Amino acid sequence: MNLIIRNVSSVLFALVATAVSAAPAEWQDQLAPIPAKDWNRDRAAHLLERAGFGGTPTEVERFAKMTPAVAVRTLVRYQSIRHALPPFDASGAFDPGLDPFSPSRPAATDKAKAEGEALGVKVKPEGNRRLQQVADRYLYWLRVSKLESQRIGYWWANRMLNTPRPLEEKMTLFWHGHFATSDEKVRDYRKMLKQNETLRAKATGSFRDLLIAVAQDPAMLAYLDAAVNVKGAPNENFAREIMELFSMGVGNYSEEDIREAARAFTGWNYRGLDFVINPAQHDDGVKTVLGRQGKFDGVQVIDIILSKPVTAEFIASKLYRYFVREEISPEMRVKLGKLLRDNKYEIAPFLETLLLSQDFYADASVGTRIKSPVELVVSTYRRMGLKEIPGIPDFNNLTDAMGQKLLFPPNVAGWASGNSWITPGLLLVRGNFVYDTVFPPIDFVATDRVPEDRYGIVPVADKLAMGADITTATKPDGKEVTSMSMQNDRDEDFNTRLASYHAWRKAIEKVKPIPRAPARLDLAKLVRDAGCRTAQEAVDHLLLRFLVVPVDGDTRAKLASLLATDLGTSDLKLADSYMEDALRNTLHVILSLPVYQLG
Repeated sequence: MNLIIRNVSSVLFALVATAVSAAPAEWQDQLAPIPAKDWNRDRAAHLLERAGFGGTPTEVERFAKMTPAVAVRTLVRYQSIRHALPPFDASGAFDPGLDPFSPSRPAATDKAKAEGEALGVKVKPEGNRRLQQVADRYLYWLRVSKLESQRIGYWWANRMLNTPRPLEEKMTLFWHGHFATSDEKVRDYRKMLKQNETLRAKATGSFRDLLIAVAQDPAMLAYLDAAVNVKGAPNENFAREIMELFSMGVGNYSEEDIREAARAFTGWNYRGLDFVINPAQHDDGVKTVLGRQGKFDGVQVIDIILSKPVTAEFIASKLYRYFVREEISPEMRVKLGKLLRDNKYEIAPFLETLLLSQDFYADASVGTRIKSPVELVVSTYRRMGLKEIPGIPDFNNLTDAMGQKLLFPPNVAGWASGNSWITPGLLLVRGNFVYDTVFPPIDFVATDRVPEDRYGIVPVADKLAMGADITTATKPDGKEVTSMSMQNDRDEDFNTRLASYHAWRKAIEKVKPIPRAPARLDLAKLVRDAGCRTAQEAVDHLLLRFLVVPVDGDTRAKLASLLATDLGTSDLKLADSYMEDALRNTLHVILSLPVYQLG
């Protein structure tokens, strides 16, 4: 059945979409507001798609009844909208002994050997594997942080799904890609969570305040090696990235500017979850940065960066490409930079102008942006009417397979966008995601409960469970256990494979599982509630609900024919008792169309 559905889907891949209600040609590149007389359902749907994660028909109709100015203001000035979204429910797996966490396993065991204790664990006074608990402890925290970060990903996705303030989460996602930080290096879910909360709290406020907050954020400081940025030996990582990626863009500063700026950030560090400045490590000498000279600290350097027109142009252009379209003319770049500067780097008024502009609703902007994996998945679930991110398929794994895993960006430059999201292989993954949502797999394995076996954890666990001694259980398959190896193992400080097994077992004891319910879909109820009586009406409702860009008449007819053939009738009343699976099959085909990738 699976293969049949996917083959039907591939036949429809070649069909071309028609345009949404055409806009006047002169709207393109115009920041003047759209006239109220030109406001309609299609434009309300476009606004909800770009400023959030799409809208249900009810939400779209509600915004269509507003004026464009009120609709935009409702989304941008969201602070007055109350919500009851729960905070992250931490598992309680951290304890103070883990802080400061060792930079590596050898650093942890060497410290324990030298000082008799590390990571809150004392060395055994005597006996074999005296450092085993230290090695266990180090690997335990790596497992815990990764598992908790994945739980944060689910928690955040549920916020995106259920929030009455969609732009708040959309902007948090934007800043996460802009100030890209990964738990792969930070290795502390608490820092990642704190950064996420900072990005959300300052999402549409002052960019200056946000930039300073990120520069003093423990996750960012850990990610860009603040600990080794000290007087006399400045580390250039953060100074380079704040200019190249976070504020100005390549080519607008010199290598000397980076070196001098790095001196201004010396001594900036963190203790636990708190930002600290170590005065003894701070270089308080005279620096020359971007043509200015003085005894600058980090905040003063940030202000110098913000004083440059190119900074406003860089940030404004990146926001434009995120919300409007990839292509931006040099004239528009300058115009947008001036708009952001005139608003004193306040993001909310800038976004109001952008989302209300004629350019935002121009034909070149509507239905031309490829959805990121997270946007695709969350917007699909919203349109399905779900109230919880399904645990089957796994949200983290499927978005990772599409190229975007929350809290784990590939590097400090964040995720690429646009056409990079779409390759033949990625299109197949996107189609399979829909199939696994409407027809959940029965052989699903929860990866937060079963380890990736890079470290041979499963064989070790199996052999120990069968009564094997530690030496036998931890020898890689194919390696013989000899009397010499038994003797060597008795004299070892610790056993890494055993530590991996202990760490995983303890981590899954401590970290709460991700709920694993599949999507609670009821498409039959959905089309009944919409008053659909025929296969064509059901298809038209699904197309209206899920697609921003409408398909042509021939495609509509073929989809209706597919559904009617599956049902054995075009009359939904006759098929009422059994139409669910046929509707799911049809929805999978619709959501596998190329136009569904556009928002």
